[in-house]
Amino acid sequence: MIKRIIAPSGTLRHVTPVRRSKAAGLRLKPRQVQTGQISRDYSIGLGKNGAINAGRASWWSVARRTGGVPTLQDRQISGSGQAQADVDSVEELGKVRDKRLVRTDAYVGGRWTAAAKGGRFKVADPATLQTIAEVADMDAEDVAQAVREASKALPAWRATTGKQRARVLRKWYDLVMENKADLARIMTLECGKPLAESEGEVAYAASFLEWFGEEAKRTYGDTIPAAIGGTRISVIKQAVGVVGVITPYNFPSAMITRKIGAAVAAGCTVVARPAHETPLSALALCELAERAGVPPGVVNMVTSSAANTQAVGLELTTNAAVRKVSFTGSTGVGKMLMAQSASTMKKVSMELGGNAPFIVFEDADIELAARALVACKFRNAGQTCVCANRVYVHQAVYDAFLEALVAAARETLRAGHGLTAGTTVGPMITHHGLEKTLDHLRRAVDAGARVVLGGAQTKVGALRGHFFEPTVLADASDAVPMTGDETFGPLCPVYRFSSEEEVVRRANAVPVGLAGYFFSRDVSRVFRVAEALEVGMVGVNTGSVSTEVAPFGGVKESGVGREGSRYGIDEYLNVKTIHIAL
Repeated sequence: MIKRIIAPSGTLRHVTPVRRSKAAGLRLKPRQVQTGQISRDYSIGLGKNGAINAGRASWWSVARRTGGVPTLQDRQISGSGQAQADVDSVEELGKVRDKRLVRTDAYVGGRWTAAAKGGRFKVADPATLQTIAEVADMDAEDVAQAVREASKALPAWRATTGKQRARVLRKWYDLVMENKADLARIMTLECGKPLAESEGEVAYAASFLEWFGEEAKRTYGDTIPAAIGGTRISVIKQAVGVVGVITPYNFPSAMITRKIGAAVAAGCTVVARPAHETPLSALALCELAERAGVPPGVVNMVTSSAANTQAVGLELTTNAAVRKVSFTGSTGVGKMLMAQSASTMKKVSMELGGNAPFIVFEDADIELAARALVACKFRNAGQTCVCANRVYVHQAVYDAFLEALVAAARETLRAGHGLTAGTTVGPMITHHGLEKTLDHLRRAVDAGARVVLGGAQTKVGALRGHFFEPTVLADASDAVPMTGDETFGPLCPVYRFSSEEEVVRRANAVPVGLAGYFFSRDVSRVFRVAEALEVGMVGVNTGSVSTEVAPFGGVKESGVGREGSRYGIDEYLNVKTIHIAL
């Protein structure tokens, strides 16, 4: 028998009944699914250890509590209510107007270069799972060659003036902005985010080129009054040298320019490795860097597959010619890279994982907080390091806030392919990320949380990608994995609290501290809580903390160093003291 339900959008859906497994989990009997010319078996279940066992099922939901009984649901959503047409990702990539921006070789020493061993890896659109490009798979030997090219280019680039470097960075900025439409299309096709978000990221990425170009002229030194007569003391700042850069998949352009812009402005040369899921945006930026007049060897982009990731990282962290490593990614990988970098005592910048608290006090503007949370939490399908991960709401306004949150989410969130008009939520970028979100949801529901919005892995029209409904959980418990472990997906748990002291303690009870947010109209509380939260960035009555003019970074296990702002360029400079006897 097929049960019927009413989905949050108000459209009629169907639920396929499932059988209980003797293994204390749920099993969905595999069935044959026909998609165009492709026929595959899809199955998903919960195993004995509670882990998600999944094939490439792209729309079976995780267990949800319905009347106390978990079920698996076959859910299909259609975004704004119109059917999502199938998207040919390769055809869409072909619509990039400037074909030279679609690059599939690495960029080393001013040349577009295949891997020495000829290897290539596939890049797929996460919304369709369709391969859109095969990119050069560089290994450790290729990276060592890139480091040699960067070392060769270093003396001449370091000898240029700040004003000369500023002119080049300004040209690069102008070219990025002129090509915003093409860069946004490339980004959406490789990471899935809605086109409007991609366009916003391109502008954000360009802002770092503009900002650090201006800062290149302002790397001021100092004059220190000497303690001994007849002497002078001056302080100058000099480029660190060759910089190794490793970036994540969630912001494939902005993470490149935030690091490379600062390094190049300081007079450094760079060898960068973009995420294997999203290399095309980084390569397109190299094409524009070349047009802007960045000399050969100053910016080198080495692409590599997941299989070569560790070897490439090890080369960058242990090669003695590399004097600085900048990484954005998980805390675990950051710790490993720091340990490797210690072998040659490199300078390091680490922007690592977050687990941001979002606090709504009883005196907050409820509607403002709800709208800000939707934007903060569900941007990029929840895949940002500063997303709200733990939402704490005072018990006096809990129900009112929950109602406002669900209403705001239903009004603004539309799932679909990023290139489809009206889409505000795209797919998750990786299957691993989808599995983790499913697991966090299942464990939260098992602990008593209520699903008040979403709660399903979904099928969006004919698309086969990693879609997960934006989900809100009520009555969340601290004793579940998502409280202490960043979900990195569109899953929003809402917790209750009763006092300021209690919520600050709970917000700080994690080993990381990147960003935090709270909403209150009490001026005294604003200062108390902002200073008490153990994070590197605080948003008060706002869910946004990212701008090129302000420092970005965390405390505790969220990393070391700062990016953006006037502090960001200092990460790529050494301080030298000069003592002169007259």
